[in-house]
Amino acid sequence: MNPLILASTSPYRRELLERLQIPFECMDSKVDEDPFKDDITDPLILTKTLAYEKAKAIFKDHPDAYVIGGDQISLFQGEVLGKPGNVESAVIQLRKVSGHSHELITSTCILGPKGYVYEWTNRTELFMRELSLEEIKRYVEKDDPIHCAGSYKIESLGISLFDAIHTQDSTAIVGLPLLHLSAKLREIGYITP
Repeated sequence: MNPLILASTSPYRRELLERLQIPFECMDSKVDEDPFKDDITDPLILTKTLAYEKAKAIFKDHPDAYVIGGDQISLFQGEVLGKPGNVESAVIQLRKVSGHSHELITSTCILGPKGYVYEWTNRTELFMRELSLEEIKRYVEKDDPIHCAGSYKIESLGISLFDAIHTQDSTAIVGLPLLHLSAKLREIGYITP
């Protein structure tokens, strides 16, 4: 079987892909996202482009492998919610989204031998409950979401911030839509349980 490579060093994406019990490697694509973010204003096109570019960066040195690239954007009223980077910014971001819905766009790309390209995008709508400033500060202190887009860790305590989540694949929220991915990997020839 051809090698399988995840073009990511994200521990969350790694943990998700490990659930499929298929041997794979993780590699850092080292794609500089900033020029793409400066040039592409449409969030859907941006996530698709970055997922492709991350896979391509690894595939060029591993043309016999199937390479999975992914990208995700949190979008609130047309504004991209990035990684806050510090506690103060996380609190500000959560106060803004509190009591509202926002969208999570997760794009995935698989590149493989003989020109194989497969791309798809999952869109998730998340409804955050109304949060008091004290709840927000307590959450940020306990879950430390300063390196997470949107300032929450949905796979951890962050789930308690929401009233509802509408999605086709709950694993897409964490960064890798396993329902669709496992189906595509089976089609390619990887064996999943």
